[in-house]
Amino acid sequence: MQNKEKVKQDILDAFWSRHATKQFDPTKKISDDDFRFILETGRLSPSSLGMEPWRFLVIESEELREKIKHTAWGAYGKLPEASHFVVILARTKGDTTYNSDYLEEHYTHYKMLPEDVKRDYLTKVENFQRDDFQLLENDRAMFDWASKQTYIALANMMTSAAQIGIDSCPIEGFSYEKMNKLLQDEGLLEDGRFNISVMVAFGYRAKEPNPKTRRPFEDVVRFV
Repeated sequence: MQNKEKVKQDILDAFWSRHATKQFDPTKKISDDDFRFILETGRLSPSSLGMEPWRFLVIESEELREKIKHTAWGAYGKLPEASHFVVILARTKGDTTYNSDYLEEHYTHYKMLPEDVKRDYLTKVENFQRDDFQLLENDRAMFDWASKQTYIALANMMTSAAQIGIDSCPIEGFSYEKMNKLLQDEGLLEDGRFNISVMVAFGYRAKEPNPKTRRPFEDVVRFV
């Protein structure tokens, strides 16, 4: 096992090196093995109630990359220079509500919960959605809750990329309506079961960024 202090320092070094890369070097490509590793850290990420309410669209089509470039203003400077580009979708209310077919299948076939345990768990999911977080009042509340989970996967993918020397840039610069229409027209939202949550570009920086700045530890962290 590696020395714990070295592991901690390696992780901190990756965080200090990581930045929201605005310009990628188009001549440098991420290997298939490295990118599979990044995606796997997203797939293995935690999610509320273990729902895994995400879908990662790896945009390989040059035609679709061009459409996204001209639809999402935040992607314009990243495409086509980025080595890899991922659109992260979140499941909509029809899949994430406590009594959905998706959750029934998910907890049965993937979480492998016994029937009695599953019934009790889905009752807890209902209470959580109805009372604790009051999510059932409208579709957007449910979607935003699912979308929050995708940001955990996003952060893990960006961190794992940084730890192996690969750069990234999260992208929220887009019209929610326009991007959903584009993806719907491309047949990628599976009849409304998904909507766009966030996007992320991966590759290698074209130039070194300015030194990282953050508010001091004592201002951010409070022990109470």
